[in-house]
Amino acid sequence: MKAMKWFGISALVATSLLTTSQATFAEEKKATSADFTERTYGFVAVDEEMVSASTLFTYDSGLTFTYPDAIRGVYVTGHSAGGARFNDLLKLMDTTDLNAMVIDIKDDFGDLTYVPAEDSPLAALNIGNKYMKNPREVLEVLEEKQIYPIARVVVFKDTALAEAKPELSFVEGSSVWKNGRKEAFVNPFMKEVWDYNVQIAIEAAKMGFQEIQFDYVRFPEGFETRSDTLKYGKGDYATSKEDDVQQRVNAVTDFVAYAREQLKPYGVKVSVDIFGYSATLPEAPGIGQNFSKISSNVDVISSMIYPSHWTSYFGIKKPDLEPYRLVQEYAKAENATLSKLENPPISRPWIQDFTASYLGAGNYLRYGKAEVEAQIKALNEAGINEYLLWNAGNRYTPGVDYTP
Repeated sequence: MKAMKWFGISALVATSLLTTSQATFAEEKKATSADFTERTYGFVAVDEEMVSASTLFTYDSGLTFTYPDAIRGVYVTGHSAGGARFNDLLKLMDTTDLNAMVIDIKDDFGDLTYVPAEDSPLAALNIGNKYMKNPREVLEVLEEKQIYPIARVVVFKDTALAEAKPELSFVEGSSVWKNGRKEAFVNPFMKEVWDYNVQIAIEAAKMGFQEIQFDYVRFPEGFETRSDTLKYGKGDYATSKEDDVQQRVNAVTDFVAYAREQLKPYGVKVSVDIFGYSATLPEAPGIGQNFSKISSNVDVISSMIYPSHWTSYFGIKKPDLEPYRLVQEYAKAENATLSKLENPPISRPWIQDFTASYLGAGNYLRYGKAEVEAQIKALNEAGINEYLLWNAGNRYTPGVDYTP
């Protein structure tokens, strides 16, 4: 049953202030009584969903956070947020200029990192895990310490949903298609997938998260090479007269715009993670990411600019060996792209605090204090003062000057 809120309707009260004799009063009362209709107090039931959709309504989680001078954050898994590592991360925040945590709410497998309450609309999805036993308590600790909380929601990389509902995924033969890492994606063309993820984001906003960060807002890598061999629906885009590339770009961009609109009543910022190279191209055709179009529909854009993830872009043969120069060159490209937008979002890139030994001898550096600071310095010099640190194990380099 939908929750209802009750609003009183004021009654119309008519009084006659007559100072004449009793007889005159009675006579006038008799003459005018037919002109008045009796009004009584009553109540009208108002649908809570209708109220929350109103631009006049803003949900109050009961928690209060102040946006810092600039976000300087770290990535935190559900395991870390719900385990002993959380205290280590709090100490890191207490002893440095770091001030934000990006916490997994829906992870890379499509699972929630907590178990929803029985009355939650998410309970029926059966994707909860007890990584965080009580996410609200986590947020209350962050509120006490004024650590800005960002909820990470992985969108279209979702093995759990793909296997549960293959019709929302990409099918190869008789099975859900998976990439080389055995990960499945769901279909950005399908609006049922949009609503599925937006509902998760809304619950995170109700918990008290101040920002929803959508990750994997794209088609699978290399999709353009297999789009003709996989079976999948196109939903409302089936009748589009645009080519396949633009259809993918539109689906991804439209999801971002839709999610932002649906989240407005909850007073949260919306951010999107995006491949760094997307900022250097008109659009990434296979995955459907158009940097400018996505940036026009978010509050924050977070390019993943880890030096280890680039090929010989910007004339840098081995980018992982030159973190300062790589970030410097990227920042030039991003600034040029964002400067063309009427209302550009905050730029808050993801930078590298891990060692990419998988690149092989001679192609990587052991990342530590100097390498992390070099990336921050390059961003600052380009006028980009916000950033997020990525380390999959949530072990961050000690002794870094985060505000050089």
